[in-house]
Amino acid sequence: MIVSNYLAKRFEELQQRSEAALIAFLMVGDPDLQRTLEYARALEAGGADVLELGVPFSDPIVDGPVLEEAAQRALRQGVHLQEVLHVVRELRKGSTIPIVLLSYYNPILRVGEESFARRCSEANIDGVIIPDLPIEEAASWVNQARKYGLARIFYVTPETDDERVKKICECSSGFLYLVSRYGTTGAREALAETAIPLIERVRPLLPSDLKLAVGFGISTRQQIESVVRAGADGVIVASAIVARIAEGISAEALSAYARDLKEATKR
Repeated sequence: MIVSNYLAKRFEELQQRSEAALIAFLMVGDPDLQRTLEYARALEAGGADVLELGVPFSDPIVDGPVLEEAAQRALRQGVHLQEVLHVVRELRKGSTIPIVLLSYYNPILRVGEESFARRCSEANIDGVIIPDLPIEEAASWVNQARKYGLARIFYVTPETDDERVKKICECSSGFLYLVSRYGTTGAREALAETAIPLIERVRPLLPSDLKLAVGFGISTRQQIESVVRAGADGVIVASAIVARIAEGISAEALSAYARDLKEATKR
């Protein structure tokens, strides 16, 4: 199993420190490219362990209103894959934080799977999440990702039965993205009732070298503490960050928010 060194090394370091990974999401280009760079650096300074960067897309089927509106704002700025890769290259000039891209399949199809994988590898991206690519149609992508050393990150939802979980694990590397609840993305005040039982069910099915990260609806320390206690290796915070950016949060305040969330990942 080939996994980018940054990502594998970070999970190994966190395991030694008895911590889970704080995976922080940004929509690239929201509100503009320069602010994306500032926010990314602020999140890292605040303790984020992994950055998940979104490639703006016009029809994000699994995203709730907060992320959908962020994608529309970025598209109005003219941000597409080329600009996303530029942001990654700029970040890489001063950081080795693991970076994963979230892209719907259409932008990948447009440039071609191999070209996309190669360009990601050249930019030192660690892995890719493709929300609308089921494993039944992913063989070609899996091969290209393996070829270029990219982690292959797939979703498991509350509806995914055990046999399908095992099949998804066979295609995956880096970490498995556990969707904690039904529906689209979006911060929630309470952790979904499906989250803990799902972690407890999926955890024993994972191969030893595949980590488990939980997302969808997570925004508070209490929620993070709950999923980490249940066995998560990482927590993904997306809509709560993007909503704060939409409200004009300063980089310093976003860094403080990340610092508060990071404390909750310590076992």
